[in-house]
Amino acid sequence: MRLAPTSLIALTLAATLLGACARRSDVPMSSMGDDDDAVCRANGVAVGSPEYSACRKDRDVQRSNAIARADRKQRDLGEYMLNNPNRP
Repeated sequence: MRLAPTSLIALTLAATLLGACARRSDVPMSSMGDDDDAVCRANGVAVGSPEYSACRKDRDVQRSNAIARADRKQRDLGEYMLNNPNRP
């Protein structure tokens, strides 16, 4: 069985789009645009100190909150689109 060229193109496009969706939950190194280590060191704390650990933890919490907000907005948009199919 041989696939038509248009079917092969459509299958490749679908696989690419699904692959991009599968990577949605990956957490970037820093979603706030800065390197966490550099930001914490710029505040004048030494690596390994309790202040440094607290700084890194705060950055992790901020990143987690930003990801949760983005996921919630995406879910809300999907629900809105399902509940209002006529409205753009």
